[in-house]
Amino acid sequence: MMKHYILNLNPSAKHEWDRFILREPLTAKRPDMAKLIAEAVAADTGSYLVSVNIEVTVLDRAAVPTAEQLSLPIAEVNLSSAQLREAA
Repeated sequence: MMKHYILNLNPSAKHEWDRFILREPLTAKRPDMAKLIAEAVAADTGSYLVSVNIEVTVLDRAAVPTAEQLSLPIAEVNLSSAQLREAA
């Protein structure tokens, strides 16, 4: 069974659970590994000793977006209190 996921790594995240996030690319849902393994077993009710091999291949890497600060020229506006009341 071949599955593809998006892995987000953020070692400086505030919460432990936000440091490593694995998501499905189309739905952005977090995969339920136990359910995936159960689907692969596809057997009757019971307990199973299973071996799971995880092979990871990086297909693409997205650059971390940098925050740019843009300066927008803001014209000085002088409004009287009467104009402010009209605008409200």
